[in-house]
Amino acid sequence: MEKTMVLLFATTLLMLSSPLANAQKKSKPVASPTPTPSPAPAPAPDYTNLTELLSVAGPFHTFLNYLESTKVLETLQNQANNTDEGLTLFVPKDSAFSALKKPSLSNLTHDQLKQLCLFHALPHYYSLAEFKNLSTIGPVNTFAGGDYTLNFTDVSGTIHLTSGWSVTKVSSSVYSTEPVAIYQVDKVLLPEAIFGTDIPPMPAPAPAPEIAPAAADSPADVAKDGDSPAASKKPLDSSASCRVMASLVLALAGLALFL
Repeated sequence: MEKTMVLLFATTLLMLSSPLANAQKKSKPVASPTPTPSPAPAPAPDYTNLTELLSVAGPFHTFLNYLESTKVLETLQNQANNTDEGLTLFVPKDSAFSALKKPSLSNLTHDQLKQLCLFHALPHYYSLAEFKNLSTIGPVNTFAGGDYTLNFTDVSGTIHLTSGWSVTKVSSSVYSTEPVAIYQVDKVLLPEAIFGTDIPPMPAPAPAPEIAPAAADSPADVAKDGDSPAASKKPLDSSASCRVMASLVLALAGLALFL
């Protein structure tokens, strides 16, 4: 009996000290939390290439050449893509430059030509609907700064621009996706700060054509048709005289017979 108890006790100690028992006594490992995925980076805004837009959108080659030669294009590109304000650009067609006879741009210095190009830009994005508000606040500063301002007028939904020398209008929207807006204008914007205040007067409107009264018959036609009062009066007077003379002759003849 004692041997049986000793054997049972020894067997129990052996089982408790075995690796399997120790493994069972160990606590279960705690699962590590799943890491939260980091948000995806916001997509970079699209780069607006003004050179590409002006080359494809319309016949703006003359204006684009001026922007490139004066390095103004780099300034406008930076404003369009690297600022929160955006850009509004007014672009004249090639025909607007060819129609410009006086004053001429050929006599401008490099700095004046640069200011002229900057005068066509506003350092802020404006949609067409926002120009109506600009018409009520007076002169608007352009990218050229200083006295280089433009006046806007909304005439039945059409935007008119006045620069002193130039009075033109926005004829179409070339590109308008914030932060860049490009609008076509009919004339080159000429600032007073360069060309002075001796602005040529606006040409007077052409007079309305007068409706001429019905032309009277020419003397030749009158003579031909015999409808002139003077011409018709003479035959009437001569025939009356003949009748009077005939009456007198008959009267005298009757008197002679009576006698």
